[in-house]
Amino acid sequence: MSYIITDEIIEKVRDSSDIVDIISRYVSLKKSGSNYVGLCPFHNEKTPSFTVSHAKQLFHCFGCGEGGDVISFIMKMENLTFPEAIKYLADIAGILIEEKKVDEKLEKEKEKIYEINKEAARFYYYNLMKNKKALMYLKNRNINKRVLNQFGLGYAQDSWNSIYEYLKSKGYKDLDIEKTELVGKKKDNTGYYDKFRNRIMFPIIDIRDRVIGFGGRVLDNSMPKYLNSKDTLVFTKGNNLYGLNLVKKLSNREKIILVEGYMDVISLFNHGINYAVASLGTAFTRNQGRLIKRYGKEVYICYDSDNAGINATIKALNILMEEGIDPKVIVLPSGQDPDDFINKNGIEEFEKLMDKALNFIEYQIYVNKLKFNLVNPEEKIIFTKEISKALKKLKSPIEKDVYIDKISLATGISKEAIKSEVFGKNYKSNIKTYRNEYKDNKNKITPIKIVLKPAHLTAEKTLIKLMMESYEYFNIIRKHLNEEDFFSYECNILACLIFEQYENNKQLTEIDTNSILEKIKNIKDVDTAAIEEILFNEINFVHEDKYVLIEDLINTVEFSKFKLEREQVAKEIQKIESNKDKDEGDVNKLKLLCLRLTEIDKQLESYK
Repeated sequence: MSYIITDEIIEKVRDSSDIVDIISRYVSLKKSGSNYVGLCPFHNEKTPSFTVSHAKQLFHCFGCGEGGDVISFIMKMENLTFPEAIKYLADIAGILIEEKKVDEKLEKEKEKIYEINKEAARFYYYNLMKNKKALMYLKNRNINKRVLNQFGLGYAQDSWNSIYEYLKSKGYKDLDIEKTELVGKKKDNTGYYDKFRNRIMFPIIDIRDRVIGFGGRVLDNSMPKYLNSKDTLVFTKGNNLYGLNLVKKLSNREKIILVEGYMDVISLFNHGINYAVASLGTAFTRNQGRLIKRYGKEVYICYDSDNAGINATIKALNILMEEGIDPKVIVLPSGQDPDDFINKNGIEEFEKLMDKALNFIEYQIYVNKLKFNLVNPEEKIIFTKEISKALKKLKSPIEKDVYIDKISLATGISKEAIKSEVFGKNYKSNIKTYRNEYKDNKNKITPIKIVLKPAHLTAEKTLIKLMMESYEYFNIIRKHLNEEDFFSYECNILACLIFEQYENNKQLTEIDTNSILEKIKNIKDVDTAAIEEILFNEINFVHEDKYVLIEDLINTVEFSKFKLEREQVAKEIQKIESNKDKDEGDVNKLKLLCLRLTEIDKQLESYK
């Protein structure tokens, strides 16, 4: 019986079949460091030499040399063919595979194309080994022999019929050769011509190690610089990624970098980054996004830094986010692509750029800052509207709130203005700790009381006192904290009043205590004694120490803020996980909450 086994089904089976769990059905495994070890099931041994890697989802026996992934293990253990092993594992995982009627003629056509492509790749490789000019070109691009062989690079001779004549000499028919798109029929129908001439050749290999197409690059500045195979029975550009075959073998699937070109992938591999892939001469597609999702927990985009590269990055970001991925963008210096940068600056500098990679919103800010002059009020309005469009795409209210904070800090635009733009006319503040509606002493400020830990409360009270004492101190503090960052009921009220006074009177050098007390009288439900305790508290530090003090106090407040948010996010996660009838919306929300929890933990770790 035959089944419809697509590449997507194969990867779904791999992703659903944990190699440790499957092999444990046959072999008694014990944890050893990050791996598992046991007696090899393929040969007799007394000392365990059979190793299973959970991270890489691979097994290897150092005694007999057997190795592979979960599918190859089942093929050998159960004496099954590849499709049979897929069906076997799919049944275990509960994955439904449809039966199919095999089109024998079509399958034979495909097999013939794979065969011819493989023969062509060999021919191009032999040509490269004999061509000094082509080898020198690769040497000048710092491509070493190991990487050259890994990718099976080749050279198409400067001839109109070299590949055609070679394949004919191997006994292949004209019609079969034509189906590979390596040759084209002459206009007068008198024969065929080679489509790739005088080019470095890049075989495109799928995750089952079949040559499915080719890309070719000129050795000079002639155009077109790159030429790619047209789609065939075995090759669809939008369904494949260059370099994915090697990522599948070599990467631990923790990270994957999406770049634009063949040479970018090769250059990164050349410098030890074995988790880069490229789209194939076409705009990035949803199918390619799904492929990337399977091969990297962290996804990075590293396109050229020109306008075309920026536009392509934004499109790729949107596709990846729609696929449930939280991608980051590696921003290169102006005028450079990954190949240029890494050859000029080296791997360490590239990794520094990776560490500084921007998420979706941060990249939107970066791009729009390039487009708009924020000193110009009109352009600042357009800038805010553009960023707000990006924020609307975020599903999680928590994420929106966090990024609104970041945007406000980065741009100087008030949070309330951004929120109004993001949420529209129906916007209502959801901040529970304060309501800054104080105006002309008529409205109330009604924060909700929160129980804070002593260190946090002391830090807030001291910062309030310092802001009142000096505009200089206020100016330092407001770069890190806003009114709503003061969670104490009394401190929040005082912060609102202090921020208002300094912002309304640019000549103030300090805040008069009596003026604050006068305003407090008009606010109901305020503990005047608690307010006075803060206002009249003395700070016993010499002037020179106050800058260090301010930094420490800000860190204390920010740390506590993240701790409080973590508690809130953890409660929401627990609430969703306890719901037995979770729908798709709950699952998506849970993913975003877990991502936010990871971000918060990283932030908390940075304060230690």
